Amino acid sequence: MKSLFLQHPIRWKILSEIQGNQQNIAGIANIHRIDSANAGDYFSAPYHYFSELNNTALDINGFKKNDMNYTSGWSNIVSSSHLIVGGGGLLNRSSFTFQMRLFEYLASKGKKIVLWGVGHNSKDTNNQHPRYNIDINKFGMVGVRDFKEGASWVPCASCLHPIFDMPSVVERDTVLIMHRRTLKNKANIGKIQDFHVVSNADTLENIVAAIKSSDHVVTDSYHAMYWSILCGKKVVILPNSSKFFDFKYMPLVSSLGDFSKVIPRATSFDGVLEECREINRVFAKKVFTYIGD
Repeated sequence: MKSLFLQHPIRWKILSEIQGNQQNIAGIANIHRIDSANAGDYFSAPYHYFSELNNTALDINGFKKNDMNYTSGWSNIVSSSHLIVGGGGLLNRSSFTFQMRLFEYLASKGKKIVLWGVGHNSKDTNNQHPRYNIDINKFGMVGVRDFKEGASWVPCASCLHPIFDMPSVVERDTVLIMHRRTLKNKANIGKIQDFHVVSNADTLENIVAAIKSSDHVVTDSYHAMYWSILCGKKVVILPNSSKFFDFKYMPLVSSLGDFSKVIPRATSFDGVLEECREINRVFAKKVFTYIGD
């Protein structure tokens, strides 16, 4: 693992310190990607929905900061807590490799670490079903959002958000929910200008409102896909990562240039919201027992 850090000596130092620290447990730390401009990453963390986990939340990228006081605090919390890691596309992604391999190492030494709603997120869309870049069998409890053989399926915990129970009225046929980088590319403007468009950097409330008020959703955002399926919408995905290809209920796949031709063939799925919520609740009970032992 050290080879990963040759260009980042400070990060290697932090990792080494955590590996060598005595793991004294004083609570629970919830680790996920905390990004105010990405509602999917933020609301994928299960501590939002279970008071038993509402202790400490850490940004999984927190150890990369150039503030030694901050990174020292990050290190101390990781070393002194049971860890709930997830949700989000934290596997097979270079920006999270350091952290996930650290957690794998700590779990292999007996530290209680739960993977909850994590999934693969490789930029190589040709490899649609990659093997994980860590050994999930080394963790005490694992629930992955990918519907893969041999793994326990626990979809993203954001399904538990009460916003999905709010009533709505359909106002349009199709909405495009696009990644902020997609919308910044001027070459894409002509392809989407005839549609109602919402950025994935918008608030959860605005994104879900756009989904609920449309019959069809076209998106290159994982969570927009997920939330649209939960809402019973007809979905077309424009994949930019492997993360789109292992959800249990697979929407139609298209591209930015051809999606309008595919929309009429899109179908919806019934009962997914209730199924995903029940799976998370059952998994939560097991997690609480595991951590409490």
